Amino acid sequence: MDELRLASGEGASQVEVRAHWVGRDLVVTIGGGTHAHVGAVAVAQPRPSLKGDGSVSATASVIALLGHKEDELARWAALHLAAKLNRTVVVTAGLHVDNATMEQILYLDAEARRLVGEADLMGTRPGA
Repeated sequence: MDELRLASGEGASQVEVRAHWVGRDLVVTIGGGTHAHVGAVAVAQPRPSLKGDGSVSATASVIALLGHKEDELARWAALHLAAKLNRTVVVTAGLHVDNATMEQILYLDAEARRLVGEADLMGTRPGA
């Protein structure tokens, strides 16, 4: 599977996660609300876990655009996927609702994380 699209909700409650392979690496976009955009970008690289047990962990760098709060979501998604798939992962995240309530913000964040969790089920790209 070269591309994956997962979505839920409608209107202000809409969240979409798209993932596609670029060689061995994965590029993911998380968008939603009433206006998807690029609010933050994270890149994560897999590495051996510091636990020394042979497991894979990851390290990440994040850029958040001025006035945007998606940096924690982008960082979490990039780290999660890089460690799970043992691949370099780039994530852009942007979810917007005008005058959003805290309940709406928490819902969009939780739904995005749920969809990213489903995305990790895609596994590694065959032959990569």
